Amino acid sequence: MRIAINGAGLLARPHLPAIVDDIARAEADGMAGYWLAQIGLVDALTALTVAGASTSSIELGTAVVPTWPRHPQALAAQALTAQAATGGRITLGIGLAHQPTVEDRWRLRWERPIRHFVDYLNVLEELLTTGKSSYEGEVWSFVGESARPTDDPPSIMVAALGDQMLRIAGRRTDGTILWCVGPKTLQRQIVPRISGAAADAGRPAPRVVCSLPVWVTDRAGEAFDQVARSLALYGQLPSYRAMLDIEGAEGPADIALIGSEDRVAESLAAISEAGATDFSAVIEGFDDDERERARQVLRDAGA
Repeated sequence: MRIAINGAGLLARPHLPAIVDDIARAEADGMAGYWLAQIGLVDALTALTVAGASTSSIELGTAVVPTWPRHPQALAAQALTAQAATGGRITLGIGLAHQPTVEDRWRLRWERPIRHFVDYLNVLEELLTTGKSSYEGEVWSFVGESARPTDDPPSIMVAALGDQMLRIAGRRTDGTILWCVGPKTLQRQIVPRISGAAADAGRPAPRVVCSLPVWVTDRAGEAFDQVARSLALYGQLPSYRAMLDIEGAEGPADIALIGSEDRVAESLAAISEAGATDFSAVIEGFDDDERERARQVLRDAGA
């Protein structure tokens, strides 16, 4: 299982040099990748492109870019530019986001999300791989052709949890990027469905990127309570709630990797055994010492 860092914790108080430094440190630590969410007013692909100048080998992925507020042609242009600038190290993770975000923040209508996503992927995939599209869909369309800044398109991955999205991800893309999913859910829901869809489509085995908080500490109870408070919303969103129910978890804190070095290492092993190909850690800690302890466990796991 490849070990990566998820930089979501840096987005609460975003500072571009700090994000770039964290990506460079992840590469120096031997991490396989670095994933950044598209939230707030930090543009994830732009930040990853800037980090490309100070790194040379680490995978740079979005986890994930929501589809609703950005036309697929605009995203294709940005992703291809980032891919060219970073020497082919971009993985483009995309996802539907959630109904409350779509309706309450963007003031858009949450209608036919699967149709929306299929149309989006049809336009995006054509533009990334050929530079042209003649697709006219029910929700998204694009007709046109342009020169691309690179002939090496980025890999596409999907935030997929439910059966329909997992089938799309397996048939059409290189895998899925997960959040708030534990080993039982990987084994029972995610891996068999996406792998079956990929096999039916004659595609290679898909990547399954599992992302969770990692907190190495001697104050596990306090850490659990803090994670439970900060991630409470995810336990209420229907898509995540369904995965937590499969896991038998009350909330996201129940599947976070919290505790001693040995306990966190055992949890990482369980996630690998359940079928994850990649693990992306959101590093937590009461202080720098705890965060360094977490990094050491991740370095050991990656080695």
